[in-house]
Amino acid sequence: VRLVESGGGAVQAGGSLRLACTHDGSTEDPHGLAWFRPAPGKEREGVAAIIKNGDTLYTNSVKGRFTISRDNAKKTLSLQMDRLEPEDTAMYYCAYRSGALLFLSAQKYNYWGQGTQVTVSS
Repeated sequence: VRLVESGGGAVQAGGSLRLACTHDGSTEDPHGLAWFRPAPGKEREGVAAIIKNGDTLYTNSVKGRFTISRDNAKKTLSLQMDRLEPEDTAMYYCAYRSGALLFLSAQKYNYWGQGTQVTVSS
């Protein structure tokens, strides 16, 4: 499965960005998609995840600010990021896994994109 991210950039604190990830994985079989970023003490921190039935999961630091969504017909995963903070500065990666369960653990994902950089200035 190939994944390609886009939409990163530089923005001031309080601003918004929308990330997109196109993939060629199955949308018919049970699957999950997620966004990750590096974090201290972790290889990659799960930011938000979504599975086929639409259930979502967010890490606490982005709840109420970020929204994950997907368009199965276009095979696109999105991350709407509002009220951005300097602490959100990172490379953001999208990932894909086969299976029905919802995870934010990087170990559960099999396929990864190359990342898109988000920089938030204060």
